[in-house]
Amino acid sequence: MKLVIQGKNIEITEAIREYVHQKVEKAVNHFQNLTTEVDVNLSVARNPRINSKQTAEVTIYANGTVIRAQEGSEDLYASIDLVADKIQRQLRKYKEKLQHKKNHTQAKMANVVVESSAVDDLIGDRTPELPSEVVRTKYFAMPPMTVEDALEQLQLVDHDFYMFRNAKTDEINVIYERNHGGYGVIQPRNGNGHTNHKNGKVAKDAEYATH
Repeated sequence: MKLVIQGKNIEITEAIREYVHQKVEKAVNHFQNLTTEVDVNLSVARNPRINSKQTAEVTIYANGTVIRAQEGSEDLYASIDLVADKIQRQLRKYKEKLQHKKNHTQAKMANVVVESSAVDDLIGDRTPELPSEVVRTKYFAMPPMTVEDALEQLQLVDHDFYMFRNAKTDEINVIYERNHGGYGVIQPRNGNGHTNHKNGKVAKDAEYATH
């Protein structure tokens, strides 16, 4: 398992590095068969009079799935403790879902599951052109997935929204957490102002209740 530690507005001392190794490695120790890389980002607010938070963020790459957790407090070591506990809960939840899916698949041996392989080269020979205001860009493989799978990913990455390619429509959708509870899905409309449809089913804004 690869562990990478980075800092923003903070020097990563040997004491901090050892503490991160101790806490994070302990948190993911029982899930090493799932994880391939663990990235830890530590940051301190640039202006402590406005924001005194010292933040610890952990991102885990687990067999093609991204699991993320972030915590902040006035003490960096406390933030590391909090995020280690949180990422451990996220990993446990992810492992339980994998086991549930495995059991469900075994119960339906007649069904054949075909997984789409991720495309290694997403931009080919093209050179991305960005406006001057954009300071950073990222490229991700987007294998098709159902809305239910996208909801699971949203819960794992610890964000309030998640962008994905809808397996039914082959369009880019966004699933997000609603302020008043539950989840919503944003889908594109075609040129005539109507929602796109496929296989006779109309694609429309959808909402999901929290579980």
